[in-house]
Amino acid sequence: MKQVRGKSDRVVVVGAGLGGLATAMRLAAAGRSVTVVEREAVPGGRAGMWEVDGHRFDTGPTVLTMPNLIDDVFECLGEKTADWLELQTVSPLYRTYYPDGSRLDVHSNPQEMAAEIDAKIGPDEAGNYLRFVDFVSELYTLEMSDFIDRNIDSPLDLVTGNLARLAAIGGFRRLAPKVNEYLKDPRTQRVFSFQAMYAGMSPFDALAIYAVIAYMDSVAGVYFPKGGMHAVPVAMAAAAAKHGVEFHYNTEVAQVERSGERATAVITTNGLRIPADVVVLNPDLPIAHRDLLNREPWSIRRLNYSPSCAVLLAGSSATYSQIAHHNIHFGRAWKGVFSELIDQQQIMSDPSFFVTNATHSDPSLAPAGKQNYYVLFPTPNNRANIDWKQFGPQYRDQMVATLEENGYIGFGDSISVEKLTTPLDWEQAGMAAGAPFAASHSFTQTGPFRPRNLWGENVVFTGSGTTPGVGVPMVLISGKLAAQRITG
Repeated sequence: MKQVRGKSDRVVVVGAGLGGLATAMRLAAAGRSVTVVEREAVPGGRAGMWEVDGHRFDTGPTVLTMPNLIDDVFECLGEKTADWLELQTVSPLYRTYYPDGSRLDVHSNPQEMAAEIDAKIGPDEAGNYLRFVDFVSELYTLEMSDFIDRNIDSPLDLVTGNLARLAAIGGFRRLAPKVNEYLKDPRTQRVFSFQAMYAGMSPFDALAIYAVIAYMDSVAGVYFPKGGMHAVPVAMAAAAAKHGVEFHYNTEVAQVERSGERATAVITTNGLRIPADVVVLNPDLPIAHRDLLNREPWSIRRLNYSPSCAVLLAGSSATYSQIAHHNIHFGRAWKGVFSELIDQQQIMSDPSFFVTNATHSDPSLAPAGKQNYYVLFPTPNNRANIDWKQFGPQYRDQMVATLEENGYIGFGDSISVEKLTTPLDWEQAGMAAGAPFAASHSFTQTGPFRPRNLWGENVVFTGSGTTPGVGVPMVLISGKLAAQRITG
């Protein structure tokens, strides 16, 4: 494994997102002197929070899976997650709704999920589901150690015994056809393949290895931190500070000072110079290259990006008894949705969308008698020709109308506070192409072909733009991989 060259005693981490915090915690545990520089007033990065009129909304990810990865980060400091963070299981993981009026509750316990499928679809599909669980569980076992939780410097590093096993079980076939080998009902096919969107791909184009994401949330379980997802980076930063990590909030980095390909310091917008033996960059990797390293190589310019999304945060007086914590509404179209978003780069004509009702699990996130709703509609990224300044308000109204058509009666009239985030807002927040899910996970942008987490002599990247990729579990692992580039 390639490592940074030269001394690594003093490390400056730019950005207190989940990747930057995970890196800082591991480096502090390894005895490094660590300084974290964050432009916002609080930690979190994309896992931020919007507070207004007694409501507290997560602004980024709302689904937490694989809590063992959080445990691992705290344990490296000799801490226990439970002393810093209260996690509760979410049950059902998701409630899924279909255009024929039916719905499925998704459970992590395979026998409980099989019983749900048996009751709603039939015993044959329940048996099909259990065979699918065996498949994705094997995928996870084969992928984790060799292809996810590992720094890869060359395609040759992929040549292991597990590579042959992955090929043998069909991991390099297309996801949707592979899922359909097991699951025969359109409802189960959708709920166990939509996760390809997290990787920025259509399930009809993504490799079957990405069914491992279905394992991570639909088999391993979904959790919710008391106080919202933002409580995770807050807890991580507090534990890091306890163990000597120095934080500079409200401090924006203007550039990385370097001599050739060696970083020597970071320079802030107010002229502060912070010397460094190693610099770790947590901003979106293409933006970090362009704005902080003043370079934009072809390998970065040629990247293709995931679809984006419009997110409506709404504080409301309305309660909907039919919904769960996480809710997925599927439209009639399926393959056409991905064609519109990715190939045609246009707004969904028949939307599928996602609603989180965080106050379902934690009423303290809103004033008494109020609810918080996080409504996400996938959209094209900013490579599409959409003027979000003009179209945003119109699309907000379309989102509300779609919600009301799908059972959220009176949703628009019940809103007391709201905030709409569009692809333009994501881009202005520092996400390339306005894509919060970063570069897509096509074959040529995965593993050794994804932008590397090591550049020059001593610059290391962490976060979703580098390896292993997108999603809270992957970003936490990216912090581990970044730290290994420094400590070995």
